[in-house]
Amino acid sequence: MATHQVKKLAEGRKHQNMQNDTKASQGQWGRAWEVDWFSLASVLFLLMFAPLIVYYFIMSCAQYQCSLTDPVLDLLMGNKHLSDIWNSTPMLTYKAAGIYSLWVTFQVVLYVFIPDFCHKFLPGYVGGVQEGAVTPAGVVNKYEINGLQAWIITHVLCFVNASCFHFFSPTIIFDNWIPLLWCANILGYAVSTFAMIKGHFFPTNAKDCKFTGNFFYDYMMGIEFNPRIGKWFDFKLFFNGRPGIVAWTLINLSFAAKQQELYGEVTNSMVLVNVLQGIYVLDFFWNEAWYLKTIDICHDHFGWYLGWGDCVWLPYLYTLQGLYLVYHPVQLHAAHAVGVLMLGLLGYYIFRMTNHQKDLFRRTNGKCRIWGKKPEYIECSYMSVDGTKYYSKLMTSGFWGWARHFNYTGDLMGSLAYCLACGFEHVLPYFYIVYMTILLTHRCLRDEHRCSSKYGKDWKRYTAAVPHRLLPGVF
Repeated sequence: MATHQVKKLAEGRKHQNMQNDTKASQGQWGRAWEVDWFSLASVLFLLMFAPLIVYYFIMSCAQYQCSLTDPVLDLLMGNKHLSDIWNSTPMLTYKAAGIYSLWVTFQVVLYVFIPDFCHKFLPGYVGGVQEGAVTPAGVVNKYEINGLQAWIITHVLCFVNASCFHFFSPTIIFDNWIPLLWCANILGYAVSTFAMIKGHFFPTNAKDCKFTGNFFYDYMMGIEFNPRIGKWFDFKLFFNGRPGIVAWTLINLSFAAKQQELYGEVTNSMVLVNVLQGIYVLDFFWNEAWYLKTIDICHDHFGWYLGWGDCVWLPYLYTLQGLYLVYHPVQLHAAHAVGVLMLGLLGYYIFRMTNHQKDLFRRTNGKCRIWGKKPEYIECSYMSVDGTKYYSKLMTSGFWGWARHFNYTGDLMGSLAYCLACGFEHVLPYFYIVYMTILLTHRCLRDEHRCSSKYGKDWKRYTAAVPHRLLPGVF
């Protein structure tokens, strides 16, 4: 009996050690295993206030001509009560619910049931079935890359409707903007809750799940790394890439159509916003296969942060410039317009070329030329959950020799251009650059903390070779 108990204790210690090893190894990827008080406070703040922030911005445009201070002043001075503002807000309608349900269903059909054909006739485009990065458990998922195709089909149908059939108005999105907000919230919360339940009871891969024991943190940051239904419906790729980003350009076009309807013209500022953000969206879909290697797919778990964020935060706050220009049409001076265009294109060039250098380096395993020279790099290694040792290379030349996240620098330049296109009369259009600065700075720090845990002393060698994060010589 004593021998049996000793054996049981030894097995228990072995099992505990295996769990600890797994946690240590998985800690290299994704979110935390344990939640400190600051992280929990941040999570609770976002869960409570992020939906209110979105509502406040959209409401301020609809009721206060995009002024962010007037609603607060009205309430403080007693001119209005919260109930007055809420009662003036359009509610959910059957029409909006029908539009949104049809939209999401259509994007699901395009995503799951229509294999990509664009890669067969577009030179340089990578589509069809592609492999993602290795997960913490050592799994390599396959994806059907067909986002560009979905974007093209969707926009062609909308243009055909606008020019020929007139089944619905081009301003339909703007005209139902707030009722559609309630639909987006319903989907965002529904998919986040389903992902939470799925992670607990029927995960796609149990070894790629993380539990902290804290309900709020697990709900927000997600439990499953790659929740899927069937072989091809991947939650992260679908909600990150569709339906929000496909809708982004349609939303802007609807705003432009509303400006034409109200004022008889589309201003050059609205054209700039449509063009610059359209380039960004098309770039995303052209490089969707590359997106499989980014932090969103490779490291984030799927929870409220991605589920609700992709359904609500992205389509409603990333399009604020276009919405603002409906209420405040701005006709820029030629020099101002050209300056905004140049800033946006330069930012896009830096963003794209920086990512291109990294992708080329990765695809060729360093056997390529960056700026006419052989690339310099730091060799490093890391371990997966199953104990397999992997080797990697971190480039220290080209744009990646200037700063460790110089692609984010280009992204921020483009973000600033969107805001500058709206002039200087109101603060609201500039929320985007403030948010993106916070987001990308935080992402830098989060990514580097993970890389430090993952690569150890090799990461210190890398940061010594490339000392700055975003701005060479500054930060």
